[in-house]
This record gives sequence, C-alpha cells and structure tokens, in this order.
Amino acid sequence: MPEFPLDQVRTLLAVVDEGTFDAAAAVLHVTPSAVSQRVKALEQRTGSVLVTRTKPVRLTESGQVVVRFARRLTALEQEARAELRGVGEPVRVPFAVNADSLATWFLPALARVPGVCFELHREDQDHTTALLREGTVMAAVTSSATPVQGCSVRLLGHLRYLPLAAPVFAARWLTGSLLDDLARAPVVMFDRRDDVQDRFVRALGGARASEWRHYVPASEVFVEAVVAGLGWGMVPEEQAAPRLRSGALVALAPDRRVEVPLYWQQWKLDLPALSTVAAAVAEAASTSLRSARH
Repeated sequence: MPEFPLDQVRTLLAVVDEGTFDAAAAVLHVTPSAVSQRVKALEQRTGSVLVTRTKPVRLTESGQVVVRFARRLTALEQEARAELRGVGEPVRVPFAVNADSLATWFLPALARVPGVCFELHREDQDHTTALLREGTVMAAVTSSATPVQGCSVRLLGHLRYLPLAAPVFAARWLTGSLLDDLARAPVVMFDRRDDVQDRFVRALGGARASEWRHYVPASEVFVEAVVAGLGWGMVPEEQAAPRLRSGALVALAPDRRVEVPLYWQQWKLDLPALSTVAAAVAEAASTSLRSARH
C-alpha cells in the first residue's frame, strides 16, 4: 500500500466534516477543483472509492478506514504542537453521547477536563457505535458491549427509566389493566428509533406501545411533553425524581422500570486528552448511574 500524502488525507477529513466539496474548499482556502483532485488522487492511491458524491457526502467502508487514520493523526499532531510550543493549545475530541445522558449526568464530567475542545454528536445509545466505526468520533457512550474494531470498551453503569404520566392523563387513560390501557393510550417517544417505551410494554407481556405516538426529539422537552399530558413515557430517574415529588408526574407501575446499560467505547489511542476525558466520564457515571449490583 502506498503512503498517504498528508494534504490528501486532511482534505478528505475536511470534506467529511464539512459535508460537501465546496464547504471543504472554503475551510481549506483552496478551490473546489483542488479538493476534488486531492480526493481523487487519494482514491487512486488506495484503489478504492472513499466517498459517495452526495450532499452531504457519505463515507464508504474504505473511506471510514482512512478517516479513522486521519483523526488519529490530527489528534496526535495537535498534542505534539502544544508540547513543542509549551502552551495549552486545546486538542479537539469528537465523541457521541445519547440525549438523556447529555440532559442528566454527562456534561458535569466535561467541566472537569481543561484544555480540551469538545465536539459533541448527539445520537441514540443504540446507534453511537456507527459514528465510531465511520471515524466521525473518537469515543462514544453506547449501549453496545461489543467493541468496535480498534476500540476498547468499559461498563459505565445503567441509566434507569421509569414509566410515568401526568395525573390527569393517568385518570383518563389508565383505568383498567395496565397492559390493555397502554395498547391504546397515547405515548411519547423520543424519535422513531426510541425503543424504551416498547421495551417496557414487552416486559409486561405485550407486543408494543400503541400506535398513537408523539415524537419529541429533545430530552427536556420530552419530559415536559409527558408532564403536559400528551402521553405516557419512560423518563430518566434523575429527571423523574423532582416531578414525582411535586406531583407533576405519577408512576404507572412503581415496581417496574427499564434499565439501559451504558458503555464507554474509545479508540485504542495513546492520547492523554482522550484518557483524561474517559476518566472524568467514568467518575461522573459512578456517582450518577446505577451499578449492576443495584
């Protein structure tokens, strides 16, 4: 395999990050034609198509390999430059995290990490590994215990969800068998990939929640939608506690819950900034998430 010219590798990374050849050209201060020529030359060197020319562009499997290399190279370069200059130039660490973690326990962990520039990608915990595989991020909070190739994995804990509804909603819709009621009652879902509500119904012995579904893709707004009575929903324990105390929400089944295991996956890369982030995340998770023994 021939060597990868650094200007071509950096150009491919810019195309992926910016989404189009024109946008990458603006960031790199070159013409779109030059960007296209560099990517085409890199494809000729690798003998593979690296990106599909859509808007935004999409990486092929071969492109994912090159982009993972490019991100490692960029991170190491930033760290080396900071050491040589003797200044705290921030290292950029892109990672993926689910919305409920962002809204509850995750952000305080980042505040403990100085000298790092964070690039957050919000994604469902069942799908964050795809961003690792593509090379979009260097680390991710995920529900998958199976490590992506080239990554390490560690259990952070379990994020507990409680089945809740507004009192007025419960009085109207939940009057008989809970399983029968949930088959017809409106339900609030985060998005079309949100499986937590259906998982709860399956645990009760049903097939899935009703087809009367409201999609609310923002964690705090999701909770407020349940409080407002749009439907019932599975609310993270930390967000549920004050609303249960105030009476804004009531539990549908006090002895029932869904616990989603969360793992930290990161590239096997000897990068102090990444290790520092991982340690801060693990510490925050240890005090906020449920351990397996609980």
